[in-house]
Amino acid sequence: MTHPFEIELREELPASPEEVWAAIATGPGIDSWFMGRNEVEPREGGAAALTTGGHREEALITGYEPGKRFATRTQTGEDGRFMAFEYLIEGREQGSTVLRAVHSGFLGDDWQDEYDALRRGWPFYLNNLREYLRHFPGRTAAPVFAFAPPGERSGPESAAVLAGALSLAVPVAVGTPVRARPNGLAPLDGEVIWADVERFGVRSADGLYTFHHGTGAGPVLLFHHLFDSPDTEAAWQQWLTGLFS
Repeated sequence: MTHPFEIELREELPASPEEVWAAIATGPGIDSWFMGRNEVEPREGGAAALTTGGHREEALITGYEPGKRFATRTQTGEDGRFMAFEYLIEGREQGSTVLRAVHSGFLGDDWQDEYDALRRGWPFYLNNLREYLRHFPGRTAAPVFAFAPPGERSGPESAAVLAGALSLAVPVAVGTPVRARPNGLAPLDGEVIWADVERFGVRSADGLYTFHHGTGAGPVLLFHHLFDSPDTEAAWQQWLTGLFS
């Protein structure tokens, strides 16, 4: 049985409507703050695709008005599930922009857990978007994804492992300076910009780093956006595997 849902958020962003459009409606722009590797065919009726961990999901672009509105919708599955996204852009004085993001569709039998995860995730990603526009304007990032399979650790235990490897105290707190020397990687010097029950985020001079530990005995995920770093996805995967093998 499917269940309808809708999540709507408004965010004031420190960028022009043109800069916000480039961030939410182009592949390189989305790569710089969201998850996975993204492709966007720039027209209504075109295709948008998200690839994460080898899994590719395609959507139809249902709205394409540069500087104003961008919308997509996935195909309806055999069980009736689908996802629709709509971004509405409105310019403000002094070069800022209000973005209204609407995520809607139908979820499956475990809809409550899925809905709660989506509802918690969107404020994080909009904060990531704000950080990107404020600190890395006009630049595009290389997305990095790494995965450690579910084990016996709880979410808080996984959070402690990640935090310890980055020389952070638990619980991780926003505003905490980060001076980490992860094995096999370049130094990570920055600041914690987000921390909740599922993840924490770090901003450095060269990127946005996300460490997703979840709340239960699920996988640990890394979603990074690197602007000027020699570090590779393979190196981050090796680091994560070493922590949780």
